[in-house]
Amino acid sequence: MCLAVPGKVLDIEERDGTRMATVDFGGVVKEVCLEYVPDLKVGEYAIVHVGFALQRLDEESARHTLALFEELGLLQEEFGDPWEAAAAPGGWDGAGGTPPAVHNDGAREASR
Repeated sequence: MCLAVPGKVLDIEERDGTRMATVDFGGVVKEVCLEYVPDLKVGEYAIVHVGFALQRLDEESARHTLALFEELGLLQEEFGDPWEAAAAPGGWDGAGGTPPAVHNDGAREASR
């Protein structure tokens, strides 16, 4: 599943002519491109999808959404370690099947 996840901008820098940020997604920190939201500032929240900030989000909505995602286990699903999941009892699909194909965007195909 690929979610658009709210995150808080921790710092911003320009890298090779591209505005990039370090963003905190409820404890998971990732690098994000800010080219679609160039006026985003440190301390603000944004909706992020596949490494791109898409729009600004108010703090209350961001915190509420992150709490819901955490409660539903979606943050672990989205940002969790795929190797850890593979090592878990039951393997990739809970039935000990073969590992899924992983695409460049992090999407996985169902086990066969």
